[in-house]
Amino acid sequence: MHIHVNGKNIEITDAIKAYVKEKIGKVANHYDQITGIDVILSVIKNPAATGKHVAEVSCKMNTGVVHCEEAAESMYASIDLLADKLSRQVKKFKDKALTSDKSSIRNTEVADSAESDEAAEVIES
Repeated sequence: MHIHVNGKNIEITDAIKAYVKEKIGKVANHYDQITGIDVILSVIKNPAATGKHVAEVSCKMNTGVVHCEEAAESMYASIDLLADKLSRQVKKFKDKALTSDKSSIRNTEVADSAESDEAAEVIES
């Protein structure tokens, strides 16, 4: 899994890049189907704007993409908020994927047992 960190109106230092990889990298522990994560950090230059430090992430998985965005007064705070939000969304995505897999397995088992019952009736007749 690769984590790409890009900046818009900000210079990405090694400290920020290491912090992002540490925080966002923990998401990989939740779900092993993650293929790549793209993080974009930006600063809004408007003095009237609140939440000037924006962090957004696109988490690419084998079956879909999860996109999150957070803003705060400091870049580290926005990264923390983003990591928490991404973690929740990936867990939710994983639970949905697992429940849909289980329901499709159940449907297949029910269909197989119904076919075997019909075959048994035909043999008995």
